[in-house]
Amino acid sequence: MTVELKDMHFGKDLLGIKQLDAEQIKYILNMASGMKVLINAPSKKSPHLQGKTIITLFYENSTRTRMSFELAAKYMSGTAANISVSTSSVAKGETLVDTGKTIDMMGTDVIIIRHACAGAPKLLADNVNASVINAGDGMNEHPTQALLDAYTIFEKKGDFKGLKVAIAGDIYHSRVARSNIYALTKLGASVYLTAPATLIPPYIEQTGAIKAKSLEEALEGADVVMGLRIQKERQQSALFPDIREYARFYGIDDKRLALAKEDVLLMHPGPVNRGTELTSTIIDGKSSVINEQVKNGLAVRMALLYIFTRGGRYEDIN
Repeated sequence: MTVELKDMHFGKDLLGIKQLDAEQIKYILNMASGMKVLINAPSKKSPHLQGKTIITLFYENSTRTRMSFELAAKYMSGTAANISVSTSSVAKGETLVDTGKTIDMMGTDVIIIRHACAGAPKLLADNVNASVINAGDGMNEHPTQALLDAYTIFEKKGDFKGLKVAIAGDIYHSRVARSNIYALTKLGASVYLTAPATLIPPYIEQTGAIKAKSLEEALEGADVVMGLRIQKERQQSALFPDIREYARFYGIDDKRLALAKEDVLLMHPGPVNRGTELTSTIIDGKSSVINEQVKNGLAVRMALLYIFTRGGRYEDIN
């Protein structure tokens, strides 16, 4: 999969997959391939972000996303710092905009934000000169997760056209699901969704996804199966009887995964509730690329930092 690089322009910020077209997504995936070479090298150091400052501002918990952005900056010789919201002026009542302006005045090039409120990255981006990258905003989008998922599929399958991707789990609350639907349908894949009716938002088919009639229909002949975490912290009411009941009817095990193609990729954005969304047997099995997703997330975020420290414009990486 190749893409014409001439005149590629992304804008100042990455707020969601909705703003990207297929060619832009493909460009990011191709650049991530080059970044992965650096990750696999004995000496993980390049000068691509020398003199650039990256700040992670997370109002919600994170391990994989925050660490991968910070490592991405350091591997490319940038300066990375993390603001802990619980010990910052935010705990004293400082607003998001004031916090952003303070960070901006310190010469920051990129702010990575995760926030419980949908639209918070856009509010921040409108009030700072730094580039803003959305690391997850409420139930809206998680663009970098979708990009790393797409890169994992690209790396293993080579293309997206004709692929059947099944997404199973808490779709209603999942920003990962939304961003993946946008990305994968733009790239030519067919996305099937499966969950209890209470965990599928209304009108989801308007995004281009297909609502499967059953878990079995979604898994049948699938090239990729993606599990989603049950987000109990976002649920304001009981949307299914209990975890055991969910695992019985919607959890994926060896028998159900066997409905998919023999070379199926098993994915999950993490962290996984073992025995709920997926059984340990398949998480640790031959089809699983869950650990590879973590490495690919680092490569994708390196690519994004490179792009957005250059004003969102294409520059030759060499």
